[in-house]
Amino acid sequence: MAMKIIHTDKAPAAIGPYSQGYIAGDFLFTSGQGGLNPEDGSVHGKTVEEQADQTCRNLQAILEAAGTDFTKVVKATCYLADMNDFKAFNGVYEKYIVSKPARTCVAVKTLPLGILCEIELVVYLK
Repeated sequence: MAMKIIHTDKAPAAIGPYSQGYIAGDFLFTSGQGGLNPEDGSVHGKTVEEQADQTCRNLQAILEAAGTDFTKVVKATCYLADMNDFKAFNGVYEKYIVSKPARTCVAVKTLPLGILCEIELVVYLK
């Protein structure tokens, strides 16, 4: 099985011991991405909409580095710091992740660096 680490400077660098993405066989697994500025790692925006938009742009950069796009997403896992942001988050999410993949969305106590949302994806590459 072919395995390959995916990295792009167009998405934030990992803030821990992990890769932005990993291809294993016919699948790409992205690490959770949040609304961080790829240039300096700072949190982008104060609202869930602003951060969700940056999160999706970060994921888009990783997908492009792997030679794919959002139409191939088969599973998304979404984390929110506050479930009251669910509707606003979905308003941004659905503009990018158009394939209507299987999805889990949960609220968590906190997210790294105080971000409001995080998304990880599984993408079929064929």
